[in-house]
Amino acid sequence: MAAVHLRIGDLVWGKLGRYPPWPGKIVSPPKDLKKPRGKKCHFVKFFGTEDHAWIKVEQLKPYHPHKEEMIKINKGKRFQQAVDAVEDFLKKAKGKEQDCKGDSKGKKAPSKPLKILEEDDEDLSALRDPSEKPASSMEPISKRLKIIEEVTGSTSIQAADSTAINGSITPTDKRIGFLGLGLMGSGIVSNLLKMGHVVTVWNRTAEKCDLFIQEGARLGRTPAEVASMCDITFSCVSDPKAARDLVLGPSGVLQGIRPGKCYIEMSTVDPETITELSQVITSRGGRFLEAPVAGSQQLSNDGMLVILAAGDRTVYEDCSSCFQAMGKTSFFLGEAGNAARMMLILNMVQGSFMATIAEGLTLAQATGQSQQTFLDILCQGQMASTFVDQKCQNILQGNFKPDYYLKHIQKDLRLAISMGDMANHPTPMAAAANEVYKRAKALDQSDNDISAVYRAYIH
Repeated sequence: MAAVHLRIGDLVWGKLGRYPPWPGKIVSPPKDLKKPRGKKCHFVKFFGTEDHAWIKVEQLKPYHPHKEEMIKINKGKRFQQAVDAVEDFLKKAKGKEQDCKGDSKGKKAPSKPLKILEEDDEDLSALRDPSEKPASSMEPISKRLKIIEEVTGSTSIQAADSTAINGSITPTDKRIGFLGLGLMGSGIVSNLLKMGHVVTVWNRTAEKCDLFIQEGARLGRTPAEVASMCDITFSCVSDPKAARDLVLGPSGVLQGIRPGKCYIEMSTVDPETITELSQVITSRGGRFLEAPVAGSQQLSNDGMLVILAAGDRTVYEDCSSCFQAMGKTSFFLGEAGNAARMMLILNMVQGSFMATIAEGLTLAQATGQSQQTFLDILCQGQMASTFVDQKCQNILQGNFKPDYYLKHIQKDLRLAISMGDMANHPTPMAAAANEVYKRAKALDQSDNDISAVYRAYIH
């Protein structure tokens, strides 16, 4: 972004690190917060969040001239809510100015122009969506943090307030390890770092660690070393085999487990794998929790995942700040294996639904109906959702960049069907959907998004 001349009170678009430009207002920084040395920057309060940040001038653009441009390139409900908050702010400020002019008729004009609301004004509450729930202990922690861009360019996070009154929490002082930096793991680690956790990372492809090292993470040479160095180690990998190999293989996690060490399996796997991993970890005196996540790459990046946890309840409680950093809510489901079961059921429904949507789009085309009109009607009915809108738009635009890998949803369908067999419960809809995904995989769609199942119907 080009440098611009701005001052306190100006509305701007600010870009922080890898994140997209976000609407905000330049405000006076707190007295105890020093400006980064050697950097020309402004202190920005971002709309739709509780975040503040020092932003370099070259990363700022004035709000109004670039509004249409930013709206075109940025999507998502939270972004739209932030833009709406700006517009509400402007209407409120304009209304106050008009009231001020009305009151001043026949009187001497005020010596100072109407002040745009500052971050500590009571009227700032008007920026919040009336339907938004008050901050709870499980609200995404990124909404309750001050973000400070340091001279190094890396992003550090400081808790705005550690009191229970406003819902903020202090990051755990336990050392965190994270194994697996794929679509989901990358966003999770980024949010853990942003909240201020001390994180050591490892990935089978070591180059993926570089970005997180730049952001402040430490590097572990092997899964065993990470587990040995850290109090709590998370894992998020592709399938049951990868999960087992990570623990039981050469230089695996098990070699680094000591009494009291915690291991959290976040991969979507079958209950039998969870039982096996739980037994081997606890046999070494370790503590085990499974915590698969419902969501996508975008939700992972946004810290809006849903965490399903089961196993050692004390580990779940020890991970409170971690779960708040990575998700919007979490559920504790009892004994180990229950979270795997619930996750497979959820993904079975999602995968079957996606295949049905693709089938509907291709049937519309085959019968001479407009696919766009089909989508427009669908999004006005009872099935309207962000998921439907985004996946259908992907299909219509031919954009199958992975937000959740097709090969992984097929794996989840396969595991759900097997789970149904073991429970002597029929899963005919999932079985039919599974065959469609297998067809898509045969068409080289494995590494595309799940919406690429559409191509199984057109080839």
